[in-house]
Amino acid sequence: MTRAHVLHPDIRNRPTDDLRLPEQALEEAVGLAAAIDLEVVGADVVRLPKADAGHLFGSGKVEELGERFKEAETELVVIDGPVSPVQQRNLEKAWKVKILDRTGLILEIFGERARTREGVLQVELAHLNYQKTRLVRSWTHLERQRGGLGFVGGPGETQIEADRRALSERIKKLEKRLETVVKTRELHRESRRKIPYPVIALVGYTNAGKSTLFNRLTAAQVMAEDMLFATLDPTMREIRLPSGRRAILSDTVGFISNLPTQLVAAFRATLEEVLEADLILHVRDVSHQDTDAQAEDVARVLGALGVGDERRAGMLEVRNKLDRLPDAARLSLLNETARRTDAVACSALTGQGVPELLAAVEARLGARELTRRLRVPSQNGAALAWVHEHMTVDATHVSDEATLLDVRGDPEEFGRLAKRFEDVEEISSEDELPRVAE
Repeated sequence: MTRAHVLHPDIRNRPTDDLRLPEQALEEAVGLAAAIDLEVVGADVVRLPKADAGHLFGSGKVEELGERFKEAETELVVIDGPVSPVQQRNLEKAWKVKILDRTGLILEIFGERARTREGVLQVELAHLNYQKTRLVRSWTHLERQRGGLGFVGGPGETQIEADRRALSERIKKLEKRLETVVKTRELHRESRRKIPYPVIALVGYTNAGKSTLFNRLTAAQVMAEDMLFATLDPTMREIRLPSGRRAILSDTVGFISNLPTQLVAAFRATLEEVLEADLILHVRDVSHQDTDAQAEDVARVLGALGVGDERRAGMLEVRNKLDRLPDAARLSLLNETARRTDAVACSALTGQGVPELLAAVEARLGARELTRRLRVPSQNGAALAWVHEHMTVDATHVSDEATLLDVRGDPEEFGRLAKRFEDVEEISSEDELPRVAE
């Protein structure tokens, strides 16, 4: 394992909307380092009046840290924050170790975890765009000049120019391949639109318990570990709501503070599942000391993806990990959420509160649901089968001439039914139908 030391620069003029304490930010950075199996041999908060343009840290601190890294035989220093190419070059030269900033670390994690073809392409594209900014004259081979043919680069082209051109060409190829994948995903999305089931998207900070909740609701076996970014590739499964109504549940990549812009751009196509969703569930780890700051980070990322204030206000908040709270705090949270319509408290691990969550989801989706009575001619078995497949049937009455059904469904479902089966009628539903066995 690579021996790594994690540093969190606490710059005095950091943004006022950052709700985290430096020590908590450092703890998260250590967790990120552990997520790619680095052996963290040390971790420190380094307080700075301001960032030094050349080295990030002042000369005295650079020297002091360099001695410590030498004694500990540190091979890699993870800096929890942005590091400019010039700062990276100077620090690597001064400390004689590899430097990885927060963006580079998250990219490394994504590179290890991506499994689907789309995920792999997206991570590689983000990594290349990041590397492109890192091409500085930090090694002698980048300062050599070489001749070449016209299509490789003109005479006198420097190695750094050749590297940049090679990266640009690779980026263009990846973007073209991703366009094809994105079109395929859009075709899949279009197919799902024809299946009139509402889509529910899980979003939240990384390690908030989304995948555990997904497994609990769908009986799936999605990777769910106590680890940052355990899930990268989106997964969709059908679930049944308490009334028997079907829905599609989508698990997405976890968000994080200061998510690299390269990754937000690269994963935009994947995260469009969130934009398409009928309902967004914001899963929060209420046992985490930074839960409020994490919620703010999720809101920022959703805003960057194009999820507007109105959509975010309509989200259902899932306050997860009740099992980790002390008894008094758990009871207080349950009492508070019981009085609210925009939040539910639960434990995805133990199942506590999950029935209440499903009821709340159904209530939210039910706002769009219509209730109608249909008259289906007896000879139209196809229409009868379609209604049972795509809607919720509450009552049935069969006669020689027709079948009467009390049904519930989304407005789009009734529109599709009318186009597909013109002889199916909507009739008055003043009287209760006698129910028969389904």
